[in-house]
Amino acid sequence: MAKKITTEVVIVGAGITGLTVAYYLSKKGIDFRIIEKSAHAGGVISTVKENGFVYETGPNTGVLSQPETAELIEELKGLCEIEIADAAAKKRWIWKGNTWQPLPSGFMAAVKTPLFTFGDKLGILAEPFRRKGKNPDETLDQLVLRRMGQSFLDYAVDPFILGIYSGDPSYLVTRYALPKLYNLEQKYGSFIGGAFRKGFEKKEPRAKLATGEVFSIKGGLQNLVEALTTKAGSENILLSFAEATVIPHIKEGYITKGNWNGEDVELNSRYVITTTGSHDLPALLPFVNDEEMAELNNLLYAKVVQVTLGFHKWEGLPLDAFGGLVPFKEERDVLGILFLSSFLSGRAPDGGALLSVFMGGIRKPQLVDLPDKDILGILDKEVVAMTGLQSFNPDLIKITRYNHAIPQYGLSTGERLKAVESIQSSNPGLFIGGNFRNGIGMSDRIKQGRELAQSLPL
Repeated sequence: MAKKITTEVVIVGAGITGLTVAYYLSKKGIDFRIIEKSAHAGGVISTVKENGFVYETGPNTGVLSQPETAELIEELKGLCEIEIADAAAKKRWIWKGNTWQPLPSGFMAAVKTPLFTFGDKLGILAEPFRRKGKNPDETLDQLVLRRMGQSFLDYAVDPFILGIYSGDPSYLVTRYALPKLYNLEQKYGSFIGGAFRKGFEKKEPRAKLATGEVFSIKGGLQNLVEALTTKAGSENILLSFAEATVIPHIKEGYITKGNWNGEDVELNSRYVITTTGSHDLPALLPFVNDEEMAELNNLLYAKVVQVTLGFHKWEGLPLDAFGGLVPFKEERDVLGILFLSSFLSGRAPDGGALLSVFMGGIRKPQLVDLPDKDILGILDKEVVAMTGLQSFNPDLIKITRYNHAIPQYGLSTGERLKAVESIQSSNPGLFIGGNFRNGIGMSDRIKQGRELAQSLPL
């Protein structure tokens, strides 16, 4: 006979979104349970201390792009502390030819850089006077070619998209993937003019918290997870919860079935909030009709390999930047390299270095399936060439593969969002969250988690 638990809310998934939901529900005194299929909370977030290094096996940093993030971390003061990236993080490198070039951060640097062609540099002067786009489903490459030119696409936007989505600008639809960029053109008619005018607009005090700075948590992002777990109450988190299935109750609410610690469990709740990936939803919500579920589940994910490399003594080029991105046009086998120890404290021994190398992505998914020895062979070639090392002899190597790393916000996004609204409307008390909508960054996840908690009519 199944063990029965009655609670007001069931949250599916103990990643950063689910934990944020739980935190804000706990503040309101609302009873809840989180069910999580893995053996630990935090989703892909995990900080490891090994051999003198502190590294992440999931996301390495976040961006303060939403005020909700700054507010949450401030509320958790005493349990975790924000670490704003060192000024070196403001610098980005782009690989062109056989060397790194700094991504221009000002007008004169943009004029002098070899990244962009002379024709595109001249053409950018006319950007404020070009007509704004009329196609709401315009892909990112179409937008950039229309307003900026091929070299800006190849050596600025494409590597930028690789760094965020591990994606392809010809697939991503701008209004979904980069809504702020899309709205900049739609509202002001120009990127350059819009950015200039926005700089003079008065910001509300709360909006100023979204500084756009790169951040982590002192000691690693795992400390943020532990702080949220403490506030939510570890007794409310059911880890290693297998075969979860949600079924509408005959009268009202939902029954969530599964197996926890070898025992069949039924959770009776008025509300269910899902925060999992779209690929988990067919098994989780079997009562949703096939047509609508197909819209939810028809989502392309980038496959990514993250390789963490630690060096007790760094003997390569000075790593005085956030990292380097490698445009697809350069036909290399890495997407980019983060120089983590250059902008986060305590990540490597003094005189050493901690790097994260990324491979795969939408356009080279086959690299994810390579055996470790082939991955290391690629790194031997690429990392030595790109960092000035004489040989490839790291003191730490950690290879992590993600088959569902980053959802791609392509043309199907609009239908997926409609499906979410339709399913929620047809099933009162069901709320569908997750990184397949509302943004993929850590700040986007925190904002969505808070909004989900606030949306419950309690």
